[in-house]
Amino acid sequence: MQEPESLLLTDKAFLALRELLTGGGLRAGQFVSMSDLVKLIGIPLAPVREAVKRAESAGFVSILPKRGVAVMEASPEQIRECFHLRTIFDQEGAREMVRKRLGNQLDDLRRTHQAILNAARAGITPSLQREAMTVDWAMHAALADALANPGAAEIYARIRDRILIMQYSRPLLPDRIVPAMEEHLAIMDAIDAGHEEEAARLVRAHCIQTLRWWGIIAAEPEA
Repeated sequence: MQEPESLLLTDKAFLALRELLTGGGLRAGQFVSMSDLVKLIGIPLAPVREAVKRAESAGFVSILPKRGVAVMEASPEQIRECFHLRTIFDQEGAREMVRKRLGNQLDDLRRTHQAILNAARAGITPSLQREAMTVDWAMHAALADALANPGAAEIYARIRDRILIMQYSRPLLPDRIVPAMEEHLAIMDAIDAGHEEEAARLVRAHCIQTLRWWGIIAAEPEA
């Protein structure tokens, strides 16, 4: 059965809007009028309006009646909430990988992490920063995929998009690349060695360090 054209346009509009949000075309906390959104997306008003409603239900934006659309804020509360939820999924994903002995599925990720780590130690470039972000998310996706739970995957994708939207509210910090890659490699080592609770602990520690990078948790004082 063929889908109505309006529904297809709404889907296209939502995908385009999500790309704008997660790709930095629209920034956290930004306000945009509906007419500007129509121009940015290049699809008529009615499908764009429906796409915005869908984005609001996902927590990406807020609709301000007769004014326009406000992109979600990168507030400390939002950042904590998203990373807390991601950590819950990641910890259980790490445990599942140990239980199912899926450590060998991380071999390719291990190689790409090590390559990023080696390159970062030699010198960080803007392109390496972008590549590091992609590799970082691939690791988290692997942990979520280990749950093999469609419902969890849907929630996880929403959390990922919200974090991506907020990431563009601040510049990438080059000095986070090396420790992030090292933390991921330690998690993979624990999974490969069959240490279930150690893997979960390292996932939690990684989250704490990430929140420090965001400025949500105070940095530990130097000895």
